[in-house]
Amino acid sequence: MALVNPHGKDKVLKPLLLAGDELVSEKERAKSMKQVRLTSRETGDLIMLGIGGFTPLTGFMGHADWKGSVETCTMADGTFWPIPITLSTSQEQADSLAIGEEVALVDDESGELMGSMKIEEIYTIDKAHECREVFKTDDPAHPGVLMVMNQGDVNLAGPVKVFSEGTFPTEFAGIYMTPAETRKMFEDNGWSTVAAFQTRNPMHRSHEYLVKIAVEICDGVLIHQLLGKLKPGDIPADVRRDCINVLTENYFVKGTTIQAGYPLDMRYAGPREALLHALFRQNFGCSHLIVGRDHAGVGDYYGPFDAHHIFDQIPEGALETKPLKIDWTFYCYKCDAMASMKTCPHEPADRLNLSGTMLRKMLSEGLEVPEHFSRPEVLEILRKYYAGLTEKVDIKVHSHAIGK
Repeated sequence: MALVNPHGKDKVLKPLLLAGDELVSEKERAKSMKQVRLTSRETGDLIMLGIGGFTPLTGFMGHADWKGSVETCTMADGTFWPIPITLSTSQEQADSLAIGEEVALVDDESGELMGSMKIEEIYTIDKAHECREVFKTDDPAHPGVLMVMNQGDVNLAGPVKVFSEGTFPTEFAGIYMTPAETRKMFEDNGWSTVAAFQTRNPMHRSHEYLVKIAVEICDGVLIHQLLGKLKPGDIPADVRRDCINVLTENYFVKGTTIQAGYPLDMRYAGPREALLHALFRQNFGCSHLIVGRDHAGVGDYYGPFDAHHIFDQIPEGALETKPLKIDWTFYCYKCDAMASMKTCPHEPADRLNLSGTMLRKMLSEGLEVPEHFSRPEVLEILRKYYAGLTEKVDIKVHSHAIGK
């Protein structure tokens, strides 16, 4: 059996990253263009366009694609796409630009020239409407809503040429991978069915259990962690990388998992982000996406299994990558094992509920972590990280994190 096809009608990867003489020439041309500054989220999106992670997109979305993605998860040409990929700027800068003009795209934090875009459309959107549709809330306390509401008032659309992958290839050498690279690794391993495990947390015992379920079902698992920005209090990617490495070295059969990373910022869009996670994992070659409790959620904005239900609501054939839906998981003292609501007959009082939020809270406050919550090798790395922090972040515990 072959790997799943890349997303889109053509079923081929469409990386937009330039190389060689073409890259040198285009970077030189871009020096004379007006500059549009990119937020961290936009830079991550541009890199995903560059490496083919957002196949079949050719650039940032115009109004019709934005509207379709927001309201029906479908672009104007019928392509399934659950979260809009847009570039914004100020009204003042938009007034200085013209349709057909080429602009240089520059990362606002590093000042690096990341690419160029030919402007095909300049338009405004109802940002609150986007938030209510995508995030199911316009509450500015939601980090994804805040991100959208703080973006520029005008969107720019058009095809892009990508010059750089930023610092990801060097900062995360060995785990940062493109879709072409993960697909080759799967093929070299003889894998045709691959489950992706999405994570923005170090892996505790519940995560380990989810991945081992997938190992039983599929040829292998891609432990695919987010390398971009997170909300305050979340654990940085280099620490997560070390935790995942020590976990897989000590508790997984060699050759059943691959750790990799991708360059996006977290949007915390819950069910909609679960769909996006499945979509770009299809481009990376994954046949399944592990979807557990409160996938890509934050706070109490989503029900614990809303991300399960949304896959039943999308059109048949919208995605080749399918959800591997797994119920609430925990350690059961009476079973003396990891279990789920489907396998454990015992009472809630007999269960140790596990969540990344609870683990972060216990570690940040110097509390004792219960046995069976996380592997000791992982806890050693995390305790060292928290001991080195000069500024503590208050971790708010939402209801799903404590089993409600």
